[in-house]
Amino acid sequence: MVTTIHALPTTPALVIGNVSHIRHEKMNRKFRHKTYQWLVNLEHLPVHPWYLRPFTSFSSRDHLGDPKMSIKENVEHFLAVNDYKHEPFSQILMLANARILGYTFDPLTVFWCLDKEKNVQCVLAEVRNTFGQRHLYLLRPDPLGRAQTPKDFHVSPFLDMDGEYEMQFTLSPEVVSTSITLLRQGNPLFDANFRGKPIPATRSAIFTQLISKPFMTQRISALIRIHGIWLWLKRLPVFKLPHHNLQDGV
Repeated sequence: MVTTIHALPTTPALVIGNVSHIRHEKMNRKFRHKTYQWLVNLEHLPVHPWYLRPFTSFSSRDHLGDPKMSIKENVEHFLAVNDYKHEPFSQILMLANARILGYTFDPLTVFWCLDKEKNVQCVLAEVRNTFGQRHLYLLRPDPLGRAQTPKDFHVSPFLDMDGEYEMQFTLSPEVVSTSITLLRQGNPLFDANFRGKPIPATRSAIFTQLISKPFMTQRISALIRIHGIWLWLKRLPVFKLPHHNLQDGV
């Protein structure tokens, strides 16, 4: 099955909204933070004036594959080596954070691979953890953008490897969102959600976000660690980092 997108956001776009996490297992813990991400077409990555480039750049070394290749080439290579057969994509859209002063951290990067009829042929969900590892989930969402997959990657030291993910991805001119629920025997253990409104990435819009939400990627990385310390102080059990096999193309 494929997801048909009737209208796409204009790219490049800033997706301005909120990220929220809810932990259901062993203790109820939730938070919500204002944030923004970029939605870009990998065929036409944005190029901004010199004074914005330290805050708006994208690099292959921050994502899957060979740093010497483009992000788009690496996505296509990953699909090829994992035996995903497809017609040429008309667009590959990426939801991610830009580099800010040479640094970025993306807990989740989403790639929508669309054909010429705006059908989502597949979605790549690239997950990173704070141990410097990354893993890609190759998904084929249903018409509502939903997909399920076993948990194959260690993200939080406070959650073991049991369970499966239920994911949903929305891509429209009004809303761009990602939703991930970790389930065990049908019961939710953890929810992570991002939901925002895409707006054209004009210079004034970029300046507004840089001023109102400075050092966004650095802040994301710091908040992850702060929340981890809070859980550790609450004596939540810590699971040992398991061995992770590198995927072909990653």
